[in-house]
Amino acid sequence: MKELLDSHRLILMEAAIVEPIRRGGSAVLHPTLVNAPLIYDGDGRRELQAIYGSYLAIAKQAGLPLLLCTPTWRANRERVEKSGLPGSINRDTVEFVKEIRGESDAVRIGGLTGCKNDCYQPQQGLAADEAEDFHAWQIEELAAAGVDYLIAETICSVSEAAGIARAMAKTGLPYIISFVIRRDGCILDGASLLDGILRVEQAVTLQPLGFMVNCAWPGFLQAGQQPAELFRRLIGFQGNGSSLDHADLDNAGVLQAEDVTEWGDAMLNLNRKYGVKILGGCCGTGAGHLQYLVENRSEEHV
Repeated sequence: MKELLDSHRLILMEAAIVEPIRRGGSAVLHPTLVNAPLIYDGDGRRELQAIYGSYLAIAKQAGLPLLLCTPTWRANRERVEKSGLPGSINRDTVEFVKEIRGESDAVRIGGLTGCKNDCYQPQQGLAADEAEDFHAWQIEELAAAGVDYLIAETICSVSEAAGIARAMAKTGLPYIISFVIRRDGCILDGASLLDGILRVEQAVTLQPLGFMVNCAWPGFLQAGQQPAELFRRLIGFQGNGSSLDHADLDNAGVLQAEDVTEWGDAMLNLNRKYGVKILGGCCGTGAGHLQYLVENRSEEHV
């Protein structure tokens, strides 16, 4: 993963997985585990394969590496045990994504975890010690199944991020911590993005591969106002397709998205001007957003 990051100026990451199913798919998302159980359902499995496959095809045609994540954002031990579904569900999703990857050596699979509680309510974030204990089981399951890297996404509190980082560091695998931010570029708990990152780094001996932001409009980063030191650590951004606040998006009855050109240009600017190498999509994005990135990348990426 480190070599991949060092040898490429642009790396694609998946766009939305859950939203296309929630808004227009025929499969039914699980009430607590969301999309993870779809791998056990015929229709759900086919829909997941189609979504992942569309992203894989774009990256392959463009000759760019691609980062995929397991559909396990909510598959922590507490939720899995309450669901009555197989305790092997995290490992099973890794095998599922491996099948989609096939023999491609340009695709890396990330074992995905999320915060325990509401990702938009930082007051519900866990203390570091509690978070390390709570998330360890899922992280160990994903690591044992042979993922290429670990990633925690939509993390809204620095304390929970630090605990997750500790649990990930113990596996020895490369790992990424991805925060969700406000319009002012701060993490939802109020910490500046750089301060939050530095606090996570101080909590571990094995440092993360880097940090990301996801589930936010690219303009929320306020990149021009951030210290240069941030961009030595911020390696990726998965941008929402809409510039609405999280609460507005969460409560919207229909899919919200700006014009793909506006989204894509803002994302590519993060890459060209600030060196953010990993670009992907979150809520309100799809194959068209990744296609825009590859069609409008700089000549040096071609």
